[in-house]
Amino acid sequence: MAKAHHPVRDFISEWTINILILLFGTTTLVQAFIVPTPSMDTTVMVGDHLIVDKLSYSPTGPISRYLLPYTDVKRGDIIVFRYPVDISENYVKRVMGVPGDRIHLEDKAVILNGKKLEEPYVHHVRPYIVPYADNFPSLPPGPDASYRERERAQEMFTNHVVNGELVVPDGFYFAMGDNRDDSSDSRYWGLVPRDNIIGKPLLIFWSYDAPTEDLVGFTSNHFLDLARNFFVKTRWDRELKLVRGYPVQ
Repeated sequence: MAKAHHPVRDFISEWTINILILLFGTTTLVQAFIVPTPSMDTTVMVGDHLIVDKLSYSPTGPISRYLLPYTDVKRGDIIVFRYPVDISENYVKRVMGVPGDRIHLEDKAVILNGKKLEEPYVHHVRPYIVPYADNFPSLPPGPDASYRERERAQEMFTNHVVNGELVVPDGFYFAMGDNRDDSSDSRYWGLVPRDNIIGKPLLIFWSYDAPTEDLVGFTSNHFLDLARNFFVKTRWDRELKLVRGYPVQ
C-alpha cells in the first residue's frame, strides 16, 4: 500500500532539518557553494549561493544510522561533487542513473530502463539535434573535449555500453544538467564516482546576477558591481528558496 503524503508535515520537517543544520552545522556538516555556470538553469542559476548538506550522503555507523538522516543517492537528486577530471573543481548536476540502471537518449529524450522519462525540470535552448549529445551513446567520444575528458568518456563507452545503452556500474552515477543543451556532464566526461559526491544543496541563501568570470575568480569588478548594484541585481525572489530533487522513476 502506498505511503500517505503529507505536504504540510513534509515542508515543516524539511525546514526544521535545514534550520538545525544552519544553526549548529560546521564545515563538516554544511558548505557554501556558488553556481558559476548555467548548466542547471533554471533549477539553480548562475549566481545562486547554495548551502550544501554534507551529512545526508555520509556513510552510516552502527549507532549513527538511527540518529542521523542518512540517505542513499537517488535518481533525481541534485548533487554537488568533485569534478572527476579535476577534483579541485566542484560541479552541481542531477543524478539520472544509479548503479544497475540502463540509460540512453533518443532525440533529447531520456530513456531509463526502457521507459521514456517525463522531465518537467529540463530546459532546452537548442532547437536542433546534436547526434552525440542528444542520441547518447550512439557515437564514440569526439575530439572537442580535453584529453582527460575523452579518456574517461572512452572508458565508459568501452566498458559500460551494452546494446546501445549505458549500464551504470556499482559505485558510480550518471549525472546531467537540467539545461540539457548547455551542460558539461557525464555524457562528455564519464561517470561520477560515489566517493566524489560532497552532498546535496539545501537552499539558496543568496542569488546575485553576475557573469561567470566574476563568480569564479571573484574579481575586483565583482566587488565594485556589488557596491553599486547589490539591491538591484540581488534576485530577491530566490532568497531562501529550497532546492529539491525530483522523483525520477
